[in-house]
Amino acid sequence: MVITYYGFEFFKVQFGDIVIAFNPVSKESGEKIPRFGADIALISLEHPLMNGTENLSLGEREPFIIRGPGEYEIKGVFIKGFSSESSFGGKKRINTVYTVILEDITLCFLGALENAKIGSEARSELGNADIVFVPIGGNGVFTPDDANDFAASLEPKIIIPMHWEEKGGKEGKSLDIFLKEAGVEKAEKFEKLTVKKRDLENKEGEIVILSSVL
Repeated sequence: MVITYYGFEFFKVQFGDIVIAFNPVSKESGEKIPRFGADIALISLEHPLMNGTENLSLGEREPFIIRGPGEYEIKGVFIKGFSSESSFGGKKRINTVYTVILEDITLCFLGALENAKIGSEARSELGNADIVFVPIGGNGVFTPDDANDFAASLEPKIIIPMHWEEKGGKEGKSLDIFLKEAGVEKAEKFEKLTVKKRDLENKEGEIVILSSVL
């Protein structure tokens, strides 16, 4: 599995011939937009920084788009979406938290989650995650300290912070605060994360910082 970050909450996860896009930015966002074909697109919240599915069709690839809670199976990928709340963008919105199982690895993508108020079923599912993507920027998503507390409580193998950039791709202070709360003095940034199930065996809450490739 290869995980690539494009800023804000936009990730590409590729395993074999399958490509999944999480919260792609749209043209309306004014941000730089990569172009690649995806088989599956997961949208947590209807906002220009997270719902840009128009750029994910390329060649023969046309994404199956998931925009909310439910259970899905597409091309051998098992996905569950759970409803939560967020005030990102200045008003209350529905945010969907996703779990994705592929290559015997469970991903948990929190989207624009703002607080720990999620249902018991969702909490149980999230507790099985190997890799958690957690927003840390505040202003409608988790603050850095709350993000650290919540992500750590799930006891994943790897924690990937996201949504720590400001408009224009500038790095805000939230990443430094998050790392301090986690007790990490210095964290190396990586362009991509390549991981297999066996790589996770001896990990416990390891924080991986991915730099935007744009």
